Amino acid sequence: MRIDFTINNGGDAGARYLTWAPSPLRLRLLDATPGPDVAATLSEDRRPNGGSIRFSATPDGNFTPTLKVSLPASGASVTVYVRGKFGTPSQADGDVSIVVGGPAAELGRLPVMVRVRKNANQLTPAERDRFISAMAQINNRGTGRFTDFRNMHVAGRADQQAHGGPGFLPWHRAYLLDLERELQAIDPAVTIPYWRFDRPAPNLFTTDFIGVPDALGTVGFSPANPLQFWATDGVQGILRRQLGASPGAQAAPNILTEAQTLALGSAYRNFRGMQGNPHGSAHVSYFSGSISSIPTAAKDPLFFLLHCNVDRLWAKWQSQVGRYDANVAAAYDAGPTPTSLLAGHNLHDTLWPWNGIVTPPRPSTAPGGAMAGSSCVPAPGNAPRVSDMLDFQGVVNSSAKLGFAYDDVPLP
Repeated sequence: MRIDFTINNGGDAGARYLTWAPSPLRLRLLDATPGPDVAATLSEDRRPNGGSIRFSATPDGNFTPTLKVSLPASGASVTVYVRGKFGTPSQADGDVSIVVGGPAAELGRLPVMVRVRKNANQLTPAERDRFISAMAQINNRGTGRFTDFRNMHVAGRADQQAHGGPGFLPWHRAYLLDLERELQAIDPAVTIPYWRFDRPAPNLFTTDFIGVPDALGTVGFSPANPLQFWATDGVQGILRRQLGASPGAQAAPNILTEAQTLALGSAYRNFRGMQGNPHGSAHVSYFSGSISSIPTAAKDPLFFLLHCNVDRLWAKWQSQVGRYDANVAAAYDAGPTPTSLLAGHNLHDTLWPWNGIVTPPRPSTAPGGAMAGSSCVPAPGNAPRVSDMLDFQGVVNSSAKLGFAYDDVPLP
């Protein structure tokens, strides 16, 4: 007997990626013969330092290392649920397998990955190299798909879509998600790592990773680092002038710590003040150059690690105070009416540029097209709304999960 696996409602290899949120797993016997149902047990088989997974008969049940199931001899499918064990993410693609054990022998196995966003300073060399390789490929010496992402984060009306209002955090969550999915089209094991800018990050600020600037601010890389060919706006190289001590050695004292940020308040209207500090402070406290100005910040790949940490802080705040539900006033800072805020910041507004709207007050162009899709989740769709960005782990509605998670942000 053999097993047919369907995970995340998809049969292709791109669906074999898990987070801390439950994923549906359908099992059926491929070559069953008439007779009684087959008793089977689900378990994991991990490589050394691999991810770890847990199983449950229901999405809201108790997730355990093993699960007994009864597989119909008719070949009908059985649905159970699997998720990553919090605190034990994968380091490599397929480093943990779902194993179906039968009464006398193994019936089948499916390699999967517990794929979450991690602290950039703690990546393994292999994880680091996969990320920078994917970034270099999407940039393609200034001629690749990255050009659209650079052109999304510019001055003028585009700036108004992403900054200055409550939509700041949802817009950047969508922005990171779109880029991450494009990177995963290059290497499905890749996620965007985050830069803990309130702590020293000696492993990040090296020539093997995000680069080290010289006295003039030109960022240098080791000979093997493909980011040495990074180019934007027709110019090769990254301008990043160090203002004081390296963030690899010490954290800037003026930047709010994680604890201080999470203590800004239990309502979103208070928490979103983090757009100024720590977010804005992180942009300008360590470096001048591209990253210190909105129109040019996305020219520097470090920008995306900075914003991944901003999003992580929002995610951690959401987890701690339970702010996932768009129908709860404290989860978002909506205006007095559904359209009282600038377009793109109202709770049910679609987000530019993914909505394709190019008439005022939106910008006159919409680089990049629709939001990249995922084989793991259907959300948020081609043209996401502000509200679609809140329930990223599917806490309120399992179909709303966005397919990403952070290594230190559990399900509530």
